[in-house]
Amino acid sequence: MRLITIGMIAAAAFLAAPATASAQRGPVAAACADDIQTFCKGLPHVNRAVRNCLEANKDKVGESCRQTLDTTGPGRGGCGQGQGCGRRNNAN
Repeated sequence: MRLITIGMIAAAAFLAAPATASAQRGPVAAACADDIQTFCKGLPHVNRAVRNCLEANKDKVGESCRQTLDTTGPGRGGCGQGQGCGRRNNAN
């Protein structure tokens, strides 16, 4: 019985992981996945480290990634100041 319970917990965790990971992916992560692996591999996805890396390599990234960098982020619409970036806005 214990083995079945452990198996069920492991299966539930495995099935929940992709949903959690994809919920954290923003437009830049989706459009720039290949460029992140090429230019920014190993950088933490916190404190804009990956975005700063992509911006520093903007002349080398693909067109889709460059376009997404130009149209998202603080002050550009998409995920920026006041947008919440997926976080709940408790100001109301």
